[in-house]
Amino acid sequence: MSQYRIAVVVGSLRKDSLNRKLALALARLAPPEFSFEHVRIDDLPLYNQDNDGHPSEPVKRLKSEIAAAQGLLFVTPEYNRSIPGVLKNAIDHASRPYGQNTWAGKPAGVIGISVGAIGTALAQQHLRNILAYLNVPTLGQPEAFVQVKDGLLDEAGNIGIEATRQFLQGWVNQYVAWVKTHTG
Repeated sequence: MSQYRIAVVVGSLRKDSLNRKLALALARLAPPEFSFEHVRIDDLPLYNQDNDGHPSEPVKRLKSEIAAAQGLLFVTPEYNRSIPGVLKNAIDHASRPYGQNTWAGKPAGVIGISVGAIGTALAQQHLRNILAYLNVPTLGQPEAFVQVKDGLLDEAGNIGIEATRQFLQGWVNQYVAWVKTHTG
């Protein structure tokens, strides 16, 4: 495959989201045959199984964007030691109705950024558990629990700390290899 479309799901709705900034910076570290397209999740209604037979237009759009992707990148903050509700809502919508799981088989990477010392470690673990159930092959190593520090992102939105940039370049390289392995 010469081009890889990656659906990026950012678990934060905040206008100045650190996780969105991280997702954009990571995309700059990937090879040119990888394109990163952010999927919109802020307009999804709350998941209700009663609507499985007649999904809203935002739900149809989400499922279509996920289906068109060769890989997934989840970039999530940690809220109360887990993933944000808006992210879980998007996951539920695209995995339903039963037997129509749009996520299944798509290789994924999970990462996040936080001001906390352990980054988004617990949110990532919860997300990995959900993705395992949904048959999403998820990159296990290296794990990346990024903590916000002064200078982490420069004015242009690039990783500004050299040691962190090198670490994240290694993470992106492994993610790229993971996607290529699973899209054969």
